[in-house]
Amino acid sequence: MEKFYINPDITCAQTLPATFYRSQEVFDALKERVFEKTWQWVGDANNTIPLVESVYPITLLENFIAEPMMLVRDKENTISCISNVCTHRGNIVAHHPGKMKQLTCMYHGRRFELDGSFKSMPEFEKAKDFPRPCDGLHQFKLHNWCSHLFVGLDPTFDFSQVIDIMNQRVGFLPLGEFKLDTSANKDYIINCHWALYCDNYLEGFHIPFVHEDLNKALDYGSYKTEIYEHFNLQIGYSQGGEEVFDLPEGHPDYGKNVAAYYYWVFPNMMFNFYPWGLSINIVKPIHLNKTKVSFITYVYDESKINTGAGALLDKVEREDEFVVEGVHKGLQSKFYTSGRFSPTREKGVHHFHGLLAKYLNNNTL
Repeated sequence: MEKFYINPDITCAQTLPATFYRSQEVFDALKERVFEKTWQWVGDANNTIPLVESVYPITLLENFIAEPMMLVRDKENTISCISNVCTHRGNIVAHHPGKMKQLTCMYHGRRFELDGSFKSMPEFEKAKDFPRPCDGLHQFKLHNWCSHLFVGLDPTFDFSQVIDIMNQRVGFLPLGEFKLDTSANKDYIINCHWALYCDNYLEGFHIPFVHEDLNKALDYGSYKTEIYEHFNLQIGYSQGGEEVFDLPEGHPDYGKNVAAYYYWVFPNMMFNFYPWGLSINIVKPIHLNKTKVSFITYVYDESKINTGAGALLDKVEREDEFVVEGVHKGLQSKFYTSGRFSPTREKGVHHFHGLLAKYLNNNTL
């Protein structure tokens, strides 16, 4: 597979080449070298697995990473994520969510505790060196942030490093009081490579040209991007007269008219904080030319939903879809190779491309 290089100096750097978005080999490598080495949002504890002594089967990314897993809440109210594959013959252990005091494989009766540890197995009295440590169910890394659950197959970084910095700006919000609004949740199917959707999200450069209504709410001149190791933040400031956060004294942005905090976490998660609440966007690869984007909505102040930068999200999404589908078509051209980054407006895209190149080129991550 071709090697990718992104110059760390944005003033000299070129974007990822068109071949990155066209290659099935690269798309397949992204699954192993990027998605299996990072984190995914898998729901919130209050709605996904609310009951003590219960299980909830999950797939990390449907149609892409089909690793069978399950969330488990034990009698001590501790939530963990363990393998959903029986260590005897590989059968799925839990097919449906529900209350369970222990886990039992329906194929041959092997039993496990809710933490995944091996409990018992019929007809194995004569088996030598049994049970082995590997006869328990594998436990995956899980991070719980105000009930939001993040899981990784084999992540290369500690997710608390992300949350600790995010909390510096949004930690004052009572995230535990935000209510899931399933009526506002929506999935969008987009005919493009998944990374193109992230490229578009990671810069406010296109806002004056693509989003007329959003541009009226935001002060484009003061739009700001901050870069961190595995995530970045875009801050949208109000034009004036729009809903803004009531920031407490001591806050890094105290005294400023912040209309939105747009957090992107590598490789495919967006957490958009508005005065009315939180819109989570998960970008889910389906195949080289098709992507699903799931919008999950948590409301804190209903009176502010249709105001400011957090209004008309469906309209903004449709406008973004039109653009990224156009870019996807354009990248099929034999006459386009790569572009350049705006040093002032495309820091987030440059950061993303650098991470993709780093992960793709490093087989040992």
